Amino acid sequence: MQENTDVLILGSGIAGLSAALELAPHVTVTLITKRAATDSNTNWAQGGIAAVVGDDDSFDEHVDNTMVAGDGLNHRDAVEMIVAEGPAAIERLRAVGVAFATDLAREGGHTRRRVLHATDITGREIQRALLERVQAHPNVRVVEHHVAIDLIRRSKSAQAHSLGERIVGAYVLDEATGAVKTFAARAVILATGGSGKVYLYTTNPDVATGDGVAMAYRARAKVANMEFFQFHPTCLYHPTAKSFLISEALRGEGGVLRRIDGTPFMDGVHPMKSLAPRDIVARAIDMELKRTGDDHVVLDLTHLDGHMMAARFPTILGTVKGFGIDFRTTPIPVVPAAHYQCGGVVTDLFGRCSVQGLYAVGEVAHTGLHGANRLASNSLLEGAVMGSRAARACRDELVGVSAPPEIVPWQPGYARPSGERVVVSHSWDEIRRTMWNYVGIVRATARLERAHRRLALLESEILEDWWKHHVTRDGIELRNIAQVGRLIVEGALRRQESRGLHYTVDFPDRDDESQLRDTVLWRGPHR
Repeated sequence: MQENTDVLILGSGIAGLSAALELAPHVTVTLITKRAATDSNTNWAQGGIAAVVGDDDSFDEHVDNTMVAGDGLNHRDAVEMIVAEGPAAIERLRAVGVAFATDLAREGGHTRRRVLHATDITGREIQRALLERVQAHPNVRVVEHHVAIDLIRRSKSAQAHSLGERIVGAYVLDEATGAVKTFAARAVILATGGSGKVYLYTTNPDVATGDGVAMAYRARAKVANMEFFQFHPTCLYHPTAKSFLISEALRGEGGVLRRIDGTPFMDGVHPMKSLAPRDIVARAIDMELKRTGDDHVVLDLTHLDGHMMAARFPTILGTVKGFGIDFRTTPIPVVPAAHYQCGGVVTDLFGRCSVQGLYAVGEVAHTGLHGANRLASNSLLEGAVMGSRAARACRDELVGVSAPPEIVPWQPGYARPSGERVVVSHSWDEIRRTMWNYVGIVRATARLERAHRRLALLESEILEDWWKHHVTRDGIELRNIAQVGRLIVEGALRRQESRGLHYTVDFPDRDDESQLRDTVLWRGPHR
């Protein structure tokens, strides 16, 4: 049965919730999330949200910090706009009940204290406040445990594969019943987050499987700069810990990265030492581990005021103490892990994609803000600003868009249940290990080509099974990480230089002559 709504939002992080709140007074909204509404990258964000609110700060300085971190590939118009709209975004968050601390923090790449935070659970606090408002609004319906499968295109002309197409909804799996539902809409907003689960080791939650990028690419939208995947320098290293991020804000308070023997190693790497931009720190740690053969480096906080650090970072302290580490007296063992997708679905400054009726906001989108490397705490800023901007543009453009059309229901064909979960788990593991080993912090053309061949074969095997069996969440996510992994590799092969997060031993220098451009990938109308 078809379910109609004015706007369909896929994703429940800061970008999707901000869009829903902006739209709710004007149109009906259905917000779909594939697990609980609190399962998002936003909810996991520890550090904070960057904005110019301090008396000693300026838009120009925040713009400059962002451009430097992005290694010159940022779109200046996007940087200037998002930075300028930051203070208004903060006020909107405060208005819905976000309780920011009174002090400002500093993180890597920032020359000022401009990071607003709620101790070390900033994302959780933002998610709580926004979600409460969204769930209370009569025009918004939040649908949990539903997994988007594919966007639905409808041609505006008799030429079914012409460029004159519009996104009119999505096919969605109801996990409780196994039924595939048709959600029709006058517009669709992707707010699905990133794709950290493409890699073996990641700070991301399990939901981060690149669904939005994969669906948009299949729907013939353009994606860009997928080769720039940020590895957070400091993920807790412990045999029983799963993907626990050690916030950059600890280094902002004076934490020092050291080798296991206690020697600091960032002093000669960058003028900002342990507070250098993330790409530089992650690469330096990777080089140290390869040079020494050690399993990890350490983040040393023992020289700082223990009472202050415990009050500022109670959640992190409580978590690491659960693993036998009191950071007030013992350095924290850390390693890099996949953290943030800096590329994504290409949008303009109103979140509009290259296919009509489709918008993308937050980590899934490529606005040009981040360039070749994201400046710390600019992600929540982008989500808050672009979620609201896209919603306003969508609201205005819906004036000329008719009600959702009747859509052909999902056709299962001769699909049957799959009795071999081991095939899915094996393919999942192989993709993530291939990406980690061949498409990680330091790359080489030979390794990238090997990864491309292996991922292409895996993708063909996955698609063969896809058409044979009933859809499941595991199968949907597997298809998506295979596709996103291949897009990351294709972008990396096309960029024949080292810039920001993309470092290759075959092209170690930055090349502004021929490579100062986005890497745009597009399926096209006949592929």
